[in-house]
Amino acid sequence: MKPPQTRPTEWSRMAQAISRHFYLKGVGTALFIALFFGAYFYLLKHPAFPVAVMPRTWPDHWIGFAPLALPVYLSLWVYVSLPPLFFSDRHELLHYGLAMALTCLFGLAVFFVWPTAAPPADVDWLKYPDMQFLKNIDAAGNACPSLHVATAVFSGLWLHRLLRGFSAPSWLLWLNALWCAGIAYSTLATRQHVAVDVAAGIALGGLAAWLSLRLHRQRGGRA
Repeated sequence: MKPPQTRPTEWSRMAQAISRHFYLKGVGTALFIALFFGAYFYLLKHPAFPVAVMPRTWPDHWIGFAPLALPVYLSLWVYVSLPPLFFSDRHELLHYGLAMALTCLFGLAVFFVWPTAAPPADVDWLKYPDMQFLKNIDAAGNACPSLHVATAVFSGLWLHRLLRGFSAPSWLLWLNALWCAGIAYSTLATRQHVAVDVAAGIALGGLAAWLSLRLHRQRGGRA
């Protein structure tokens, strides 16, 4: 008599998906981020047209400067690395990477034709060495749309869909949503962006995720 077969749990199925093409995911994500940074910093240091300063609106005055938001801001690079981990099909993984690349290319194209910058903040950066380090590396240019927010929203919506596909517990879905919202908040709290940049980033990331998820479903994607 055969022993009854147990159904794999959501955790075991997620672990199996993560183990598939693991090195491709790691190398591909690292290469993608490196290429993005190369193009991003080139446009930041060599704007093709006069740089426009983005306006402050009421949310910028309402949300105060919070240096403790810096770790959340920097956590984006961990966050955007999560969705690729949960693809077990190589073709679906490549299509996801293409969708993310097109989203970033659209933002970079906007930065080329319309360079923008966040307005100077009334903050003494010498009192905050960690923040000053960020400001020296990533000046408050390439502001609108905020690709920091756009890539977080794109990743968050895809990660939500992937986790639901694994029947992940609701607390994990909430954690994903809070992390994504925290990254968006951190761009304002660190004074890297203003609310207009964040709104444009949400629109870009949301539209790109909706289009790519819709195409994914039409292609019969298994994620």
